[in-house]
Amino acid sequence: MAITAVQLREVVQRLIEAGQWQDGDLPILLVADAGYDLHRLTFLLADLPVEVLGGLRSDRVMRRPTPPRVYNPEGGRPPRHGGEFVFGQPGTWGEPDQQTTTATTRYGTATTMAWDRLHPKLTRGAAWIEHDMELPLTEGTVIRLTVKRLPSGGEPNPVWLWWSGTGANAADVDRLWQTFLRRFKQTLGWTTPKIRNPEAADRWTWLILAAHTQLRLARPLATDLRRPWEKPAPPERLTPSRVRRGFRNLRWKMPCPAGAPKPTRPGPGRPPGSPNQHRAPRHDVGRILATGEAHQRPAHHKKGTKPRRTT
Repeated sequence: MAITAVQLREVVQRLIEAGQWQDGDLPILLVADAGYDLHRLTFLLADLPVEVLGGLRSDRVMRRPTPPRVYNPEGGRPPRHGGEFVFGQPGTWGEPDQQTTTATTRYGTATTMAWDRLHPKLTRGAAWIEHDMELPLTEGTVIRLTVKRLPSGGEPNPVWLWWSGTGANAADVDRLWQTFLRRFKQTLGWTTPKIRNPEAADRWTWLILAAHTQLRLARPLATDLRRPWEKPAPPERLTPSRVRRGFRNLRWKMPCPAGAPKPTRPGPGRPPGSPNQHRAPRHDVGRILATGEAHQRPAHHKKGTKPRRTT
């Protein structure tokens, strides 16, 4: 998560330097899937004009705001967390702060319920194991989205979202869940190559974005070559993956500025038996024990310490 935060920080700083975000604009919305630690990411990027939106698993438990402090003659520390908000127990939800209903063409009626100022009860482990100060209270808005149907015909399950902002109105709730459904999902091989350094990963990402944009612009030229289990889609609603399927029908319509290839023989390549002189660099994983010392392989695990079999 620390690496993800560093990469996002660099992207946000480049957007600000390029003038694509200025004072007075809405915060930059970062959309993530359920596999990310949204609360840790919010804490690491708290000094930037960003908001985090992402999915949550349906077995999560949140806490309500800290209750008002009441004098206790017996003393003791006042509570930091309010009552539990269990996703799987509707009796703990209470009345939502916002509730919206929207008619959609793909999902039927979409209903949302939002609860304000909910936060998780963090523990000093995993990403927070080296946090010396008191664990933060990352309050946000929990949104529960339900739809009437799915385009695939499957059974729709509720979708739980968490937004790092508070005080959302009905328009904010609709904007958030619609943005989450339109998040960038890779189908063009973004994670296929084994990138060896961040610079190459950055170049490959921009190439994927350029290809994604070209496929969007080629919508009017493509025909919907759908799978047998997919529903028809109008030309203005074709996804980049569907446009890509029809590329073989688009190629003969497009001009080719490149000249005809000249016949030649393939290069000799590396001679057989010669080693590769440009091997990929290997990096130490850097395993650290709980005592703070570097991990070392035990002596009986090292090569050459076991007797060789002779029979």
